[in-house]
Amino acid sequence: MKKTLLIASTLIFTVFAVNAQQKATEKPAAEISFEKVVHDYGKIYRGGDGNCIFKFKNTGTEPLTLTSVRSSCGCTTPKWTREPILPGKEGEIYVHYDTKRMGIISKQITVISNAKTSTVVLKIKGEVITKPAEVMPEKQLDNNASPVNK
Repeated sequence: MKKTLLIASTLIFTVFAVNAQQKATEKPAAEISFEKVVHDYGKIYRGGDGNCIFKFKNTGTEPLTLTSVRSSCGCTTPKWTREPILPGKEGEIYVHYDTKRMGIISKQITVISNAKTSTVVLKIKGEVITKPAEVMPEKQLDNNASPVNK
């Protein structure tokens, strides 16, 4: 009986000690959560609106700081919230794509921060097409019509 009681109490003590160590090693940290990670422009005309916004929230317990936001090429320009985002607060990454370039859009924006997931890749996609030429309708003349006299 004493051995059983001793073994049970040792087992319970060990379980609590291991659980406490696991919780002690988990550090409070920032965490970044995006509303969306892909923006699809669809088909847009050359010279059209190439702007989009990626909204995110700090779902962690520490302030979130974006250290770097880089695009995969020079035709995509990101701007972002520079000040630390407190837990529960939101920030934005504003992206501009140069729609003077024709063809398929497939670009990446790499976000580096102090969050648990330190690197997040955002994507933009779509296609820039030529705007159709505006054609004025021709005026149909009726040579057989008589003038209207008042």
